[in-house]
Order: sequence, then C-alpha cells, then structure tokens
Amino acid sequence: MKFDRREAMTAALGAASLAAVPGSATAAAKVAGPTAKPASGAATAYRRGFDDQRIADLGNGTFLNPLMAGDHPDPSIMRDGKDYYMTFSTFDSYPGLIVWHSRDLLNWQPITAALTKNVGAVWAPDICKHGNRYFIYFPAKASPNANYVIWADRIEGPWSDPIDLGLPDHIDPGHAVGEDGSRWLFLSGGDRIRLSEDGLSTVGKVEHVYDPWHYPDDWDVEGFSPEGPKVMRRGDYFYIITAVGGTAGPPTGHMVIAARSKSINGPWENCPHNPIVRTTDLAEKWWSRGHATLFEGPGGDWWSVYHGYERDFWTLGRQTLLDPVTWTADGWFRMEGGDLSAPIAAPKGGSKSGPQGLPLSDDFTTLELGRRWNFFKPSADEKKRARVADKCLHLTASGTAPVNSSPLLLIAGDQAYEFQCEIEIDPGTTAGLLLFYDQQLYCGLGFDESKFVTHQYGMERGRPANPHGRKMLMRVRNDRHIVSFHTSGDGGQTWKRFDRGMEVSGYHHNVRGGFLMLRPGLYSAGKGEARFRKFTFRAL
Repeated sequence: MKFDRREAMTAALGAASLAAVPGSATAAAKVAGPTAKPASGAATAYRRGFDDQRIADLGNGTFLNPLMAGDHPDPSIMRDGKDYYMTFSTFDSYPGLIVWHSRDLLNWQPITAALTKNVGAVWAPDICKHGNRYFIYFPAKASPNANYVIWADRIEGPWSDPIDLGLPDHIDPGHAVGEDGSRWLFLSGGDRIRLSEDGLSTVGKVEHVYDPWHYPDDWDVEGFSPEGPKVMRRGDYFYIITAVGGTAGPPTGHMVIAARSKSINGPWENCPHNPIVRTTDLAEKWWSRGHATLFEGPGGDWWSVYHGYERDFWTLGRQTLLDPVTWTADGWFRMEGGDLSAPIAAPKGGSKSGPQGLPLSDDFTTLELGRRWNFFKPSADEKKRARVADKCLHLTASGTAPVNSSPLLLIAGDQAYEFQCEIEIDPGTTAGLLLFYDQQLYCGLGFDESKFVTHQYGMERGRPANPHGRKMLMRVRNDRHIVSFHTSGDGGQTWKRFDRGMEVSGYHHNVRGGFLMLRPGLYSAGKGEARFRKFTFRAL
C-alpha cells in the first residue's frame, strides 16, 4: 500500500480540545502543518465524547479510526438520500441488529434494534433499500443454520419478524440488483441465489458464479474462507468486494479483494491489484482487516467501511474502520488510508446529525434494551426479567451464575475504563458486575448476603466473607487488560480494594472462538431480584 495520500491528509490537531490516548506520552500530537505526521513513538490524540469515550471525529476536518470503537463487526452500510444507515453482526446479543444513522459519516447515533426474536447467533448482515422498503438480510448460526430477512417501511420500524430463507450451507448474504431489475443474494464461497420480486423468498437453486482470487500459499492466514460478498454498480461495471483469509487467527490473514463484471451474471474478472487491503506487519495498528463495503459519500467522494482488530486488543472485538477510496483510470479502485494509524481528511459534504454514540452510564430512567443494553442468549421471554422504576433497574434472578443467567451487557470501545453501580439484592439472590466474553469465558465479582463470589476464567473461584450485607457499591476497572475491583458499604465515602486482581488479555476469539468481545455487564442469579442504581461508566 502507498502511504503518500495518508500523509497529505494528516492535519494539525488542537491540543486544547483533545484528550490523549491512554498511555500516550503527549496530550496531543504536535504537528507542523497539513503534511506532517506525529513524531515517532507518539500517538495521535483521540477526541472524547460521552463518558470520555474516544470518538473518530477530531473536530478539525480530520478523523482517526476506529469509526465505531468496540465490537462493531461486519459493517453493512447503505445510503438513502442524505442519510446513511449502518448495522453490524450482533451474534448472541438481543435485541440485535442495531440500526445506526449519520449524515456526515463520522458521527453516528443508534436508532433502533431491528431484531427482537432470538433465531440464533446473528452473523454478517446486509442492509439495503429496494423501492420504498428497507431490508436486512442476515445468517443465523443455530440448529439448523439459516438465512433470514426482516423488513420495514420506515427505518425506525416496526421491523417484521424474521422470515426464514433456508440456505443452511451459506453465510453473509449480500443483496444485489441486476441490470434487468432482478434481485439476488450473493453468498459465501462465490455462490448466489435469485430472490423473488418482493425480496422475501428465494427462487430456484443456489449456483456457483465466481471463483475468488487466491493469495500466495506462503502467506500466514487462517484459511481461504471467501465470505462477505458485497455487490455494487458504478458506471459500466458491477463490482463484488469479498473477504478472504479468515476473520481472525494470524493478524495478516483477513483481507479485501475485488472483481468486476459488466453483467450481474458474470463472468467476473479478478482485480489485478488484489488484495486491496491487507495487514502485512504486526507493528501496524490494525490487524485482520477485511469484510468491506464501498459507497459514495455525501460530497461525491468514495469510501469503504470494513472491520479490524486493534493491535494487542483482540478483547475489543472487531471495530469498524473508515478508509478513503480512489477510482483509477482503468476502472478499478484503491483504498488510500494505508495502515489507518494517522488522521485522515474527513468526508466532504454532509451535515452533523448529532454527537457520536451514546452514554454508557445509565440512571435507569428508562429501560434501554437494544440501543444500550443487550441480553446474552436470551430466552423468548427474557425481557420480562427487567423493568425500571424510580431510577432503579429491577432484574429478576435467573440461573445459578453468569454462565446461565443471561447477563445484561454493553459495548465499550476504549482500552481502559471503569464502571460502578449500587447493587441491592433479595435474600437468596447473587448479583454483581462482569467482564463477559461468553458463557464459558468471563470474570467479575458478585455477592450474596453473606459472601462474595469471584468469577475468573468462566468459573466461580472463591467465596470470601462479605462485610456489607445485601447492599453495596461495586466498581470494576479494566486498565489495558489489568482488572481490579473495589467495594463500598457506605455509599462511596470509603472504598476497599478487593483482594483479587486479574489479567484478561486472553479473553478473546483466538483463545475461545465465537468472534465476540469482552463486554462490561451485570447479572442477577439465584432467587428473588437484584436492584441496580446509578450505573456509571468512564473511559480512562
């Protein structure tokens, strides 16, 4: 990849309006002008939003990846006039398929959770509009596996219940419209199937139509795994953008490739410049980059969104990245962001529709299921467990421990953060705060009326005495994988550090599988209910 344009797009940053990246030696990168780069060894500062969370928009005409911090994998984006909508894989978190909105491509706000019925682990979706109707196509890993479609006449919903399209042997459906108006789903492995005119059922059988470009045999990858096909049309050509090399595993594996055809029916010509994007050095900031979608920005410039792991922070999951695209005279394209470690000139045109993201702190005035909180692997009636009243979350106990209690979880996108909450329990209830990957890999601290319970490696490890009884303040700090706990029995006037620390850098996909992230959350197990008040989150 060439880095000249990235350097040209680096702009001077105002130190007064920026907070330093955690661990950085400087409050802001000191640069001489629009062509300068941060000094060697220094990190460019992130701007801060709600709860001091890092945000991409630097406020000076540039941005710094990630576009969406934390686990926002397999991004799918669509344009609808001046509006852009994006959604992501949500796996076993429900409500799922959160739809986000932006008009400037840098500042995104969550609108709604489009999927409320649990049909399994939701993998790479594709959001699109055809006619006056919105659609999301997505695969679900369950028994049996299947692909589904949901639809809505308004982006805000209501969204339909999922409609089963079958296709148990494929993932990552990508919607496409041919030159004759025919509708298709392109699928993993270079296959496709025709859709009915209303897009709610399939026609005929799956057919193989495309043989993706293959990397050299001596490259370090996870596996071939052609997936995530996204088809778009520009000028005389249809373009298919595909991911190969595996999603995780070696940081150099996942990559973006492209092919084109003058007909939706092929034949497909592989790009002579493949791969378009690939991590080639472990020193790069972003690893395993792939699963891209190309689109036109509000000012006529072109962009791509894809995901990647932040170096040394697999625990944050796959984060969404924004990369500028340039079309070349031969009808192909380049992605110009290089390794995405430096600021990039912001997209042209557009208008800011609101601030980036939303607070993770919650006073429980309302029950924010979907946009903020998600249950993990919920039952059909899991929502009945949670209610809010008088700025208190009442969570009915379920199961015996986090492994089977369907905890409530958040997505946190910073390398270091802390969160705290006042917790009160009924007799027979055990409750606490967690860092949760999945039901087999989590850590945290809980308590019943007489004892604490420590969670580590997805197991309950120890039960020291609890001096606070059935009500306490609890705080969890995750400082770049180093986890500590504090408790208070007097409303926060005094705090005592709990005598058990943890290191969680291995709580991620390459250890456990599952493609998830380590998420802050809370749980209530046993009998009765737990009451949570004043949940406060702060990035460090």
